[in-house]
Order: sequence, then C-alpha cells, then structure tokens
Amino acid sequence: MERDDIIEYSLNQDANGNAIPLHDEEAGKGIRKKILKVTLLLTIITVVEVGMGAYIKQGTSIWPIVKWSFVVMTLVKAAYIVLVFMHLGDEKKSMKYVILVPYIMFVLYLIFIALTEALAVGNSWFTYG
Repeated sequence: MERDDIIEYSLNQDANGNAIPLHDEEAGKGIRKKILKVTLLLTIITVVEVGMGAYIKQGTSIWPIVKWSFVVMTLVKAAYIVLVFMHLGDEKKSMKYVILVPYIMFVLYLIFIALTEALAVGNSWFTYG
C-alpha cells in the first residue's frame, strides 16, 4: 500500500503522480560551471588582497592606494556574493537598484564619516599634540 501523506518536495510530479527530477544533466552542468566561476573569482580577489597585504609595507608611498584597493575589492566581493548567493542577480534591474542603492549610499556615508573624523582627530593632534 502506497502512503499518500508523504510529500516529496525535491521532485516534481507528472500527471500520473510519478516523480520527475527538477534538473536535467545540462542544467546541472550550468550550475556547476557557475559555482566554479564564483569560487575562482572570489579566490583570485582574496589572493590578490592577501598578497598585497603581505608584500607591500605600511608607510610606503603607495600605501594609500593599497588601502583604497582593499576597500574596493572587499566591496566587489560583497556585491558579487549578494548577487550570486542571495540570488539578487536573477532579479529585474529595478529590484536590484531598490536593494543595492541604499546599501551603496550607506557605505559611502560610512566612508565619509570615517574620513571626516580621521581628519578632525589628525588636526587636533597636530594643533594640540
């Protein structure tokens, strides 16, 4: 006797109630290719960040460029993770803007506040220290 109270969510059913897999082999290959692409891109960006941090010393003339490149690469990784793993990349363009623009504005605001406060502290150290 077949039980009718068990619902199988991982499979679709045809008209006769027979289970049909959700993905065929071609879809599986596409998914694996996408996972490999994401992994390679995030790994390459991380290796570049770690390499720059390990080999470029603080106090050199290019250190401000290195710091800003860290910020940019971290934001690129964060945006890519949101687009791929949170499936925002599959949404319509207007939905992406509704979600991403406030976050981008907030990050820019935080950078502005950090720089403004850093300059104020630096000026006070120069003036009073």
